[in-house]
Amino acid sequence: MSDGAVLHITGRVLVSAEDVRDEVWVVDGRVTFERPTGARDVRTVTGWVLPGLVDAHCHVGLDAHGAVDEATSEKQAVTDRDAGTLLIRDAGSAADTRWIDDREDLPRIIRAGRHIARTRRYIRNYAHEIEPGDLAAYVAAEARRGDGWVKLVGDWIDRERGDLAACWPGDALREAIAAAHAEGARVTAHCFAAESLPDLLAAGIDCVEHATGLTEELIPQFAARGVAIVPTLVNIATFPALAAGGEGRFPAWSAHMRRLHERRYDTVGAAHEAGIPVYVGTDAGGSLAHGLVADEVAELVKAGLSATEAVSAASWSARAWLGREGLTEGASADLVVYEADPRADVRVLAAPSLVVLRGRVVGP
Repeated sequence: MSDGAVLHITGRVLVSAEDVRDEVWVVDGRVTFERPTGARDVRTVTGWVLPGLVDAHCHVGLDAHGAVDEATSEKQAVTDRDAGTLLIRDAGSAADTRWIDDREDLPRIIRAGRHIARTRRYIRNYAHEIEPGDLAAYVAAEARRGDGWVKLVGDWIDRERGDLAACWPGDALREAIAAAHAEGARVTAHCFAAESLPDLLAAGIDCVEHATGLTEELIPQFAARGVAIVPTLVNIATFPALAAGGEGRFPAWSAHMRRLHERRYDTVGAAHEAGIPVYVGTDAGGSLAHGLVADEVAELVKAGLSATEAVSAASWSARAWLGREGLTEGASADLVVYEADPRADVRVLAAPSLVVLRGRVVGP
């Protein structure tokens, strides 16, 4: 649209799961539900409107080997944007992507700083690799560097043990999470196994990524404390291939990964049924491609969420959880238009007909 142009969208505007309007206007980059007076250059489109989608676990600036250059980071961000993802919680990156904030055509990013991992207990070139005595200091530093989040690696393969094992003792976690909270930041942690979860929960963790190790005993505790999970089921789908690759050296780890994969839908379904907040995240940017948000929504439906609940996990509830506005009067016009109702069939999310970011049409 040209400067001064007005976008008028008619059809069904999904302000929330319950609040559905007949039209919305985009004026000077902002959302309004009031017809503007004197508008001359008006473009009218029709469809089903959602606030810009959220990928709550996405790594812009990262690939399987570590940080990438700005050109590659831009391609990653554009791929997510064209898929309708206009808000990203970057759950750990070794790259400095602050320059993206100056780009009107790229998604908004909420950063968690760089991963914090135990020495030689994570993917090479990804994390600060430290010992427990330094955890609180590094967490405080990343809390100041990020946008209100810090990312820990809660468990990883212990090569001497030959299986997944927790990375941090409970006292170090308590001190570190308290340090993050003192800086006004929330803490999330990469966790595959059950073993790492009790100490993280006792220390006051705010969110857990993947959460494949949730058990019948732990699920009520997560629900009672309101600890969210971001399952990244499109990533969990890779577990069988990972297990096959490690079978020769680490048979116990391989068997463990297969068990976690086999019960993935049951785990997420039980968590959701118990009232644990569940949000959409793809884990793009490591070994996975970007632009998979629709695939992850579909995976949550397979796990037992209704279509409306799964859509909410990538839109209304996710934005509220991250403290970002949606389709409200005067909000930045970050929205996606579809030809059909995604609440009836989440596959619709894979084909946006219009993507609007900061009031500008940027795709498809």
